[in-house]
Amino acid sequence: MPEVGTGEIVATARRERRGVGAFNVVQVEHAEGIVAGAEECDAPVILQISQNTVDYHGGLAPLGMAARAVARAARVPVAVHLDHATRAELVAEAVGIGFGSVMFDASNMTYADNVAATAEVVRRCHEAGAWVEAELGEIGGKDGVHAPGARTDPAEAAAFVAATGVDALAVAVGTSHAMLTRDASLDFDLIGRLHAGVPVPLVLHGSSGVPDDQLTTAVTAGMTKINIATQLNKVLTGAVRECLAREPRAVDTRRYLGPGRAAVTREVTRLCRILRPVAIR
Repeated sequence: MPEVGTGEIVATARRERRGVGAFNVVQVEHAEGIVAGAEECDAPVILQISQNTVDYHGGLAPLGMAARAVARAARVPVAVHLDHATRAELVAEAVGIGFGSVMFDASNMTYADNVAATAEVVRRCHEAGAWVEAELGEIGGKDGVHAPGARTDPAEAAAFVAATGVDALAVAVGTSHAMLTRDASLDFDLIGRLHAGVPVPLVLHGSSGVPDDQLTTAVTAGMTKINIATQLNKVLTGAVRECLAREPRAVDTRRYLGPGRAAVTREVTRLCRILRPVAIR
């Protein structure tokens, strides 16, 4: 199946009031495991590569092109997306190598500067045919930049979308990045008001810390794109540790990265099913 755009996947999910999993890729085993999990439950999926991961690898192209190759070989719709980019030049690079969507994060700026910077990125991306997600209302737990407990104001969010032309908006409704426990408490009333007042799809960041039942409720309340990173890293590294405990002298990385990839597949299958509740009619 050809690689598809994030905008196409998200628009369909929003129309059907279903969630779509956007899972972060750190290495190619993540991408392979994520797509295998999505295929298992016949769900579309988004592969995300963050700016932090780009910096870890020393560049975007090697992992980015590998993720695109995995997407093109999939039996379900798969998009490849740049996540949490704060550098406009990285956004331009991603679009230049064929990414159909980016998330530009200027949320550490003042509101006025966020609007100005985001609007310029949107203008350039739209000229190139790329879809843009942005953020308003800082999400907790991201390198100390975002304030825990922040909430997005629906009126401000609607004004931000109108001023910038973004295609989707990440909002603060009670999550925090990099949570190792799944005990976040979401503000469903706020999600409903944001869904009613903001004309673009809503994105939930920090979803690894959200219990299963709240993920489902968040989707039915109006969230569409559900970003998950830490949870997959937890299951992958857990499987690797178990393998190494059984075979402490294993030197072939495939002996423990294979089980890690399989663990990612199982978790993505489980999460994709949670994110696809019976659609509201």
